[in-house]
Amino acid sequence: KKEAEKWYRKGAEQGGAAAQYNLGLMYDLGQGVVQDYKEAAKWYRKSAEQGLAAAQFALGTMYANGDGVIQDNVYAHMWFNIAASSGHKNAVTNRDIAAKNMMAADISKAQGLARACVAKKYKGC
Repeated sequence: KKEAEKWYRKGAEQGGAAAQYNLGLMYDLGQGVVQDYKEAAKWYRKSAEQGLAAAQFALGTMYANGDGVIQDNVYAHMWFNIAASSGHKNAVTNRDIAAKNMMAADISKAQGLARACVAKKYKGC
């Protein structure tokens, strides 16, 4: 596990989206490293900004649960929506679950944020 962390970190620091996601996953689950949701969210975000659907989905989950970020259904919905458009199979279901806890205006806001995020090629969302 420690060896995996070393190699994922090396790849992640060089900008590899898959390595960033895998490093985020290690921190999210506490595998080979001390569990740290904030660190997981940081690496998921870097990967999500490169268009990796699994990282976009993971970031949506972190916003839905308030793990490593402030719990926010609007941003959870936004990231699930983006992950769905990137081809993640479970993202539609999770987006719809998030929507059940939201007002129509918040859903509309999330959809607008998702469109803006896609237009910015996922940077700074």
